[in-house]
Amino acid sequence: MSQNNQFGQPVGDALPDWQPRPHPRRETLEGRLCRLEPLNEKHAGALFAAYQLAEDTRAWTWLLREPDNDVESYTAWVKSIVALQDPIHFTVIDKQSGQPVGTLALMRIDSKNGVIEVGHVHFSPLLSRTAMATEAQWLLMRYAFDTLGYRRYEWKCNSHNEPSRRAALRMGFQYEGCFRQALVIKGHNRDTHWFSIIDQEWPEVDKAMQKWLAADNFDTDGKQRTSLESWRQPKN
Repeated sequence: MSQNNQFGQPVGDALPDWQPRPHPRRETLEGRLCRLEPLNEKHAGALFAAYQLAEDTRAWTWLLREPDNDVESYTAWVKSIVALQDPIHFTVIDKQSGQPVGTLALMRIDSKNGVIEVGHVHFSPLLSRTAMATEAQWLLMRYAFDTLGYRRYEWKCNSHNEPSRRAALRMGFQYEGCFRQALVIKGHNRDTHWFSIIDQEWPEVDKAMQKWLAADNFDTDGKQRTSLESWRQPKN
């Protein structure tokens, strides 16, 4: 509930103990299925090869960049962004194969207000629609909320990117609305859909994701026994 100031005006809840949060660091984050490592030039060749496994370039449609024509071009891009403080890119390493299979990043980092966004998500066919992909997202969420103490974790996507929208809702993000004509991307208008998880929602989201990711939630063929959405639904 909002509090009122001396003029009777609502000013929001008081946060007397709030302090700016630490800026994310390039840390390695360990999971059961995957490991997140800070993106490095050494990952470039394997990542480029993993992206080449796709039948076409539709996975690039919603990205800000066009597909790279060769490994040298992709490596040059990696070199250009590895030292940035925002965004900070992470490589997803498949712990079974030891190979890089995709990337994602923490971005639009607002440590003063405790707000951070996940973006630049680019998963190869080796990672897309796997439990490992969900675990990679969970590892970054846990880092933002539990390690760094951020209050708000954002997800944004092109309004036409239905797979991204479904992924956000599946993982427990709340839809907040559409920013119309927010960007011009590759010569086209982009309306942007906004989603978020806030700190008071995180414990329930975290609990559901841990239950879904547990080894006993999957059969011998790797198929889920209970959906992630179901773990968030109240049990009678």
